[in-house]
Amino acid sequence: MKAIMNEVVKMVEASKILPAVLIALVLVSAVQAFQLNSLKEKVESGQFSASGSSKGPATGGSTGSAVASSGSTGATSSIADLPQMVGGC
Repeated sequence: MKAIMNEVVKMVEASKILPAVLIALVLVSAVQAFQLNSLKEKVESGQFSASGSSKGPATGGSTGSAVASSGSTGATSSIADLPQMVGGC
């Protein structure tokens, strides 16, 4: 009889854990949705801007120096350098 009671207690404790985990996940996702919406509004209104020292395209690998030396005069320059950036012909 004692073993049966122990099993019942374990099942009751386990049945309380799952809803608690689900509630926690829902709360976390609600907070993230609020943060994402806030960030989206900042980007759309122009209040948010990326900050960093690099203004050109990302560099790296063996073609990084060629891309960095070509300059970053705008989107047309990036598009023109695209075959070298991705290793194309």
